[in-house]
Amino acid sequence: MIRVIIERQIAETLEGIYEQRARSVLQQAVEVPGFISGESLKGANNANHRVILSSWRSVADWYRWYQSPQRRAMMADLAPMLDGQERIMVLEHADHPPRP
Repeated sequence: MIRVIIERQIAETLEGIYEQRARSVLQQAVEVPGFISGESLKGANNANHRVILSSWRSVADWYRWYQSPQRRAMMADLAPMLDGQERIMVLEHADHPPRP
């Protein structure tokens, strides 16, 4: 299992519409093979700072979703609401043996 952390900064005044659209992205991800769970958090001191945490069965499953036309179309819709690019970290448990 891997974890994916996505950080986004939402443009001022666009929080409401961002929430609606981001929820749709998460609902779509739930249907993707390999998706395990996901949640969206906002900064306690900065409501426009968002962190999305998701768990996936494998890196391959995540990248299949990340590169899918479905996600690309949804991100094209979200991108104008962001202040800058989203930052993505793909993490695996430290006790996993290195991949060849």
